[in-house]
Amino acid sequence: MYRAIYQRRDIRNFRPDPIPDEALARIIRAAHHGPSVGFMQPWDFILVKDQERRRRIKDLFDRERAAASCFFDEPRRSAYLSLKLEGILEAPVNLCVTCDPTRAEVVLGRNSMPETDVYSTCCAVQNLWLAARSEGVGAGWVSILKLPQLRGILGIPPHIIPVAYLCLGYPVEFTDEPVLQRAGWRDRLPVEDLLHFDDWNGSTGDGDWKGLRDALGSQANREA
Repeated sequence: MYRAIYQRRDIRNFRPDPIPDEALARIIRAAHHGPSVGFMQPWDFILVKDQERRRRIKDLFDRERAAASCFFDEPRRSAYLSLKLEGILEAPVNLCVTCDPTRAEVVLGRNSMPETDVYSTCCAVQNLWLAARSEGVGAGWVSILKLPQLRGILGIPPHIIPVAYLCLGYPVEFTDEPVLQRAGWRDRLPVEDLLHFDDWNGSTGDGDWKGLRDALGSQANREA
């Protein structure tokens, strides 16, 4: 499990080899076993192989990528445009994971935090991603898509929320580090800098938390 977590990558370059149906079935079933608040199971899975539909989604991605580039100044803008951020046409399978907020009329534990339906769907996506990695299959999350247009292309009803559009297939490689880190886009943040002890302002971790801080530090040293 820990190997799958640490070796999971956001894959953009795929080999053309098809995913065997048995392996794809195991991956989807793993996603369906994700945890959900109140056992709501709000997810559905739209599997896409049709090339014409995928070309329309690729065109949507290209338009949104060009529009997003205006948020960066040079040389960041050129670096952004040089990154490969999807494998929509190359991957053997595209998969859209959706959330149905109406799946259960009253959901145990959701009345105080109604957005937990989307959070639960993200847990299914993570299960899928880790199961894929354990099968040697890569997954890439394509987030540069406008949801109204994606709904239209895939025929998704207005009340259904598209949460993740994924490309699935055997990767050209699983890199030793995340692609964006390797490209120098952003480094992984030290987890020690993200810890708060007992409240938001508790950042020292003295006393009761010293053992945890020491353990995290020794693990970071081993990874380095």
